[in-house]
Amino acid sequence: MKNENKDLYYLHELSDYKVADNYADVRDWQVVDSDGRFIGKVDSLLVSKQAERVVYLDVEVDSAVIEEGHETYSKPTSEGIHEFLNADGENHLIIPIGVVTLDESLSKVHCNGISYSMFAKTKRFKKGTEINRSYELMVLPNTQNEKGNDVANQTDSSFYNRQEFFPRKINEE
Repeated sequence: MKNENKDLYYLHELSDYKVADNYADVRDWQVVDSDGRFIGKVDSLLVSKQAERVVYLDVEVDSAVIEEGHETYSKPTSEGIHEFLNADGENHLIIPIGVVTLDESLSKVHCNGISYSMFAKTKRFKKGTEINRSYELMVLPNTQNEKGNDVANQTDSSFYNRQEFFPRKINEE
């Protein structure tokens, strides 16, 4: 069944879209956290058709990060209910393109203000999964440097007009 409200697409799904000439194609680039620790690699780019640009990086998370995230669930049940558990094969997550800086000279994506722990504890998905707004709203607050931004109250037409969705190069900081 086709989702009429779908806005996010993997770049490879859109034959009439490509990376703009003035931007690097960051697929397969290394992703590092705010301390320079290896997180994984950019697997794909997610495009908003309404915004007509890339708004998320789809990151394949390194197995070491995933293993560290399992510690989150080592608490006994008596200490509370967990919101989610990442299942086997769920090794991807999204990062808004505007919360990273792109270092073209080293082919690296630097995640500004995002800790290794956030990557370990964030809800992930399986490669190629369709991304919906509820997942975006779950992940987005974890990637923001400025807490308190209420992303849930933005209209669909203005959602990707936020600074988190505009790319930056390392010399633009």
